[in-house]
Amino acid sequence: MPRRRVAVTGIGLVTPLGVGVERNWEAVLAGESGVGPVTLFDASRLTSRIAGEVSGFRPEEFIGEDDLNGM
Repeated sequence: MPRRRVAVTGIGLVTPLGVGVERNWEAVLAGESGVGPVTLFDASRLTSRIAGEVSGFRPEEFIGEDDLNGM
């Protein structure tokens, strides 16, 4: 498979606080934390069950279908 070049432009955030600069800034100002119990998989066998999960992110809303097919 040939290597693909990528150019990242603009600003955007995908964090445990939310998606987008505005949502993240609101969460920071409100003193919210993105850290909590792991919920996206069974972490019962892990030493730590606390993480900063990113939930609700749908890459297809930001990335074209052709780009997703190459992932």
